[in-house]
Formats: sequence, structure tokens, C-alpha cells
Amino acid sequence: MTINAVLLAVVIMLGLSLARVHVVLSLLIGAMAGGLIAGLGMTDTLNAFQEGIRNGAQIALSYALLGAFAVAIAHSGLPQSLAGAVIKRIDAGGTSGMIKYMLFAGLVMMSCFSQNLIPIHIAFIPLLVPPLLLAFNRMHIDRRLIACLITFGLVTTYMFIPYGFGDIYLNQIMLKNVGEAGIDVSNISVTKAMAIPAVGMFVGLLTAIFISYRKPRQYQQLTVDKEARDAVVEGDALSKTAAEAQKQSKLKTLVALAAIVTAFVVQLYTDSLLLGSMFGFGVFMATGVVKWRDADTVFNDGIKLMAMIGFIMITAQGFAEVMKATEQIQPLVDGATSLFAGNKAIAAFIMLLLGLIVTMGIGSSFSTIPILAAIYVPLCISLGFSPLATVAIIGTAGALGDAGSPASDSTLGPTSGLNVDGQHDHIKDSVIPTFLHYNIPLLLFGWIAAMVL
Repeated sequence: MTINAVLLAVVIMLGLSLARVHVVLSLLIGAMAGGLIAGLGMTDTLNAFQEGIRNGAQIALSYALLGAFAVAIAHSGLPQSLAGAVIKRIDAGGTSGMIKYMLFAGLVMMSCFSQNLIPIHIAFIPLLVPPLLLAFNRMHIDRRLIACLITFGLVTTYMFIPYGFGDIYLNQIMLKNVGEAGIDVSNISVTKAMAIPAVGMFVGLLTAIFISYRKPRQYQQLTVDKEARDAVVEGDALSKTAAEAQKQSKLKTLVALAAIVTAFVVQLYTDSLLLGSMFGFGVFMATGVVKWRDADTVFNDGIKLMAMIGFIMITAQGFAEVMKATEQIQPLVDGATSLFAGNKAIAAFIMLLLGLIVTMGIGSSFSTIPILAAIYVPLCISLGFSPLATVAIIGTAGALGDAGSPASDSTLGPTSGLNVDGQHDHIKDSVIPTFLHYNIPLLLFGWIAAMVL
């Protein structure tokens, strides 16, 4: 098979990403190279790229409003109050196994909620985790396990539950791109398609808790731990001497909960994450938790929080649109089909493995989906995969590599909270543990889903 423009564009994009060239630039250069090699010319390539950018504008706006909502929740003091409550419970109940597993469950729940019920993504980590380091150290908990707990919630929730960030990943990106590539997605249940891969993530979580990192690990009690604890226990949220501040903090917490419920209900009934975030932010504004004079600052901080992810996703949509415009996807599919000789088992494994490589390079599963869907949908159709199996393959291929990528929020987030005292290495303690515990079972269970659905 002669050199294919789509294949070469993906190789260039991935190679630049792995060489630590910024992902946005890697996607742009790869798209330009693919368009020029296919003979589109600079003008037609740029036009196609800009068309793709327009298609990703709504997703980026949803992310911006989610960021503002996340900062407003942090502004209310809710994450700090949760951390303070956990520390008080530990102080009162000692370091029994029950307290430890309650702490594990709380971290997993908060990580899951950060993707849908309280859609603040990784913003909760630097607010919640550093104050808990004192408790982790006191119970000799291996921080590699904490990284696995948080990453499980961050990844499994968006790839399985179609609300919040899951709505963006599963509905607004995956089903949209799969539908545009030629499959009727009107009757497809994304939850059913992703259920088996989600089981693989759960198997990895149990392995981390009960096998890999069950042994105690010693950490130094550095000053930063005490400072983090004091910031929570002695702050407004839990102050025993400032009664008025405590009362005000409780009010802010109630408002935060009301805003979260409002955002969830609006999103549920309007099927719009953008409207849900806007109404949730409006609750903070209307109640004065976010002052009118602070509204611009809070909103701008939220946009900064999510801007990079939004830019990457917009650029990925442009990349995918250029790949379609080259009209070289079908020759690539035909060549791959003959290479696999109709062997669905081998084809499914290779597609999932390529998804792992691409996501590892880009660092964002959300940005990977448009690229994979454009190539994988025609391939899956030609090989005879069902629509449900096709969605499972693409959804799993996109999620593969999110856990374990050095450039992914799912690993950078846990490191940002666990390494505030310099005792948690990003590669050794976040990237490698999450890669081993989630990518391997996700690859296996994603392959099973492709075979049985």
C-alpha cells in the first residue's frame, strides 16, 4: 500500500506529541501535512480545518462555563469543608481500617462526582488532597494507591455515565462523530456499549487496593502537611472561635449544594451541559456567594482552568475534518481490511492498541475521538462489527491511554495534589501505576466488548 495521507498525518501528529511539541501545534502541523500530501492545497486544507473548528465551538464553550462553575464551587469553600470533615473524623476515630476504607470511598466518590454531579473536573484535587496528606501519612497509605483511586473516578465516570463530562465525551463528541461517519446512533445506548470496559476499570481499581498497594508506605511528616491541615481545620470552614465565619461557611456550603442540584436538574431536563453550568453559576451570583464585583474574576479563572482542554478539542475537530477532506480514509480502510483478512478479533485488538498510542501522545481522550471515529467507523462497517460494538471500540480506544499518559489531566491532576511536599514523583508514582492498573484491563475488556456486542 502506498503512503496514505491520513496515516502519515497521524504519524506526524503523534511523533510531535511524543517529542513534547505542544499538542495544539502537533495537531495543526499534522493536519496541514496530511492536507498538502493529499493534494488539497493550502487554501482547501485551511478551509477544512476551519470548518472542523466551528464544529467544536459548542464543546469548548461548555468547557469554559464548566470551568467557571468549578471555580465558583471552590469559592464557596465546599471542597475545603469536605477535607476538614474527614480530618475531624480521623482525629475522633483513630486510624482504624474502617476509617481508611471510608476515606478511599470518599476519594473515589468525589472523583466520580467531579465528572457529572459536581462537574469541576480536576479542580477539586489541589483543594481537597493537600489537606488530607497528614491523614494519609498518619495511616501509612501508599500515595500510588491514592493516584489510582482518583484516576479511576476521573476516567470511568466520563466513559460510562452520560452526564456532565460524560455527556460531552459520549454524546456530544463520540456519538456525534460516529453518526457523521456513517452509523445511525439514534437507538444506541452508550451506557450498554461501555459497560464491559467500565468493568475492566473496576477490576484495575480492586487490584490496586487489595493487591498492589495494600502494604503500608512511610512518608516524612513535612511542614507542608501541618500547614495544609491548619488551613482547613483552623480556617473559616471549621473555626471554633469565629462563630460568624462558621455560620457563613455553612450558608455557602448549602448554596453550593443548591447550585449543584440546579445544574444537574437543568442539564437533565434540557440535555444541555452548557445551560446546566450557566444556571448553576447563576445560583452563586443570585445568592451573593460570588459577589457581583468578583464575578469577572471567578469567570475568567474558570475559563483559564479549562481553556487548554477546549483548545485541544477544537483543534482535534479541525484535524479530523481535514482527514475527511483528503478522501483517503476509505483507501486506508480498504488496505487495513485486506491486511486483517476479515479477522475481527485481530482488527479489534489493533484498533484498541492504536487508540492507546494516539491518546498517550495527545494526552486527551476527548481530543482523540474525532480522529479515531473518522477512520474506525468505515473500518468497523467493512469488517462487520455491530453499531454497538463499533461505539464500544471507539469509546474504549479513546479512553485508553488517558490513564497513564504523562500529559493527561487524569495523571497530572493527582500529582498536583499528592506532590505538594515533594514526595510523589509524577512518572513513577502516578503515570506508571495508573497505566498498569487501567490500560491493561481496559484493553482486555474493551476487546471482549467488541467481540460480544
